Amino acid sequence: MALIKSISGIRGTIGGAAGEGLTPIDVVKYAAAFGTWVLAKTQNNTIVIGRDARLSGEMVSKLVSATLQGLGIDVIDLGLSTTPTVEMAVPAKKAGGGIILTASHNPKQWNALKLLNNIGEFISDEDGREVLALADAEAFSFAPVTKLGQYSTDTTFLKKHIKAILALPLVDVEAVRAKNFRVVVDAVNSSGGFAVPMLLEAMGVTKIEKLHCEPTGEFAHNPEPLPENLRDIAKVLEKGSFDLGIVVDPDVDRLALVSEDGSMFGEEYTLVAVADYILKQNGGGNTVSNLSSTRALRDVTEKHGGSYSAAAVGEVNVVTMMKQTNAIIGGEGNGGIILPELHNGRDALVGIALFLTHLAKSGLTMTRLRATYPSYFISKNKIELTPEINTDEVLAQMQKRYAKQPINTIDGVKIEFDKEWVHLRKSNTEPIIRIYAESDSNATADHLANKIIGDIKEIISVKS
Repeated sequence: MALIKSISGIRGTIGGAAGEGLTPIDVVKYAAAFGTWVLAKTQNNTIVIGRDARLSGEMVSKLVSATLQGLGIDVIDLGLSTTPTVEMAVPAKKAGGGIILTASHNPKQWNALKLLNNIGEFISDEDGREVLALADAEAFSFAPVTKLGQYSTDTTFLKKHIKAILALPLVDVEAVRAKNFRVVVDAVNSSGGFAVPMLLEAMGVTKIEKLHCEPTGEFAHNPEPLPENLRDIAKVLEKGSFDLGIVVDPDVDRLALVSEDGSMFGEEYTLVAVADYILKQNGGGNTVSNLSSTRALRDVTEKHGGSYSAAAVGEVNVVTMMKQTNAIIGGEGNGGIILPELHNGRDALVGIALFLTHLAKSGLTMTRLRATYPSYFISKNKIELTPEINTDEVLAQMQKRYAKQPINTIDGVKIEFDKEWVHLRKSNTEPIIRIYAESDSNATADHLANKIIGDIKEIISVKS
């Protein structure tokens, strides 16, 4: 069993002893802490909640709702929904905050409370620490019976979310409708199973093959949209009867695309393609992704005369950097697209609408469109360390070793070698250093990663 407490929320496996998994006691404790924080921070007694379709969702939702009501907070429950929909609903409902009940790409035994501030963005590092401190101290006081919060539902907000997407100037419904796209959707039996088809139908797509689209929470495969988990949809597309495949994770904030021949468009290239379209239509602009995302976004941005910036890993860090640089598009290489014009959160639905418009206007197939972008490959590795090894010291030694190269230390150590790079990050929960390397071929990226792993092992051996 596992319970991970971080600034962005509380994530854990269902069951076990309190404090060792995400048990009902833990759900109540952290919901109470967040509700208490919202009341103190905003003097606003309304919180919006929503959940994905995972098996524990209804139970966790009831616990959260009852706890917030016990604090005197009014709850607006969107029910089965998506992360970006809840993010948009919080400011629309003039709420003091929001809680999304989802463990994102984690398997079905996991769930989480993801915490939003009053503008529908993930809470900051400082705010997160305040919430955790309240939970640790159990510093909350519940309301008397005459002042309990009210509970209401709103199952219409997804339609409002989609309507807002379709109203965006760069979403061209008629161009998409005219192409008569044939689309396969894999929603891993969660909220995307109804959200994605609803969007597609609103855009005039009539030929939709639904794969794992029943929101039962029984995930048909590992829910992280990585190539090794997408064999089912690839087999459907290999038959040649469809133009593209769309894959979302359980809470619909990550988007992966599959080409007409069953090949992976590349999760990293979801953001690259959408950014290319937006920058072209806008005549340039600034972009942001995190340090572990592909260099291709920088290449595309500079091609259009814009400026690219890299943020620390984590959605809240990307959003902060986007605000600082006035970026018109940004996100993460995991298929997360952030369009500030709509809202400051990763949103697979707006990503789908923009990508389909781009594909329609390009007149290209998926494979040909993908070939228009710089081709990079990322090798993802990790090295496990013994608990007594100081990972910060190891990273400091690596920084010294490569001091002649351009280095970014806002999140671990990123070392650049012309158009290649290596990003080293320590885990906050276990003695691990994650090592991501990118180059223009898989073999070269693997070689670069292995070289860095060898350096780390050498530093450790000297220290010991």
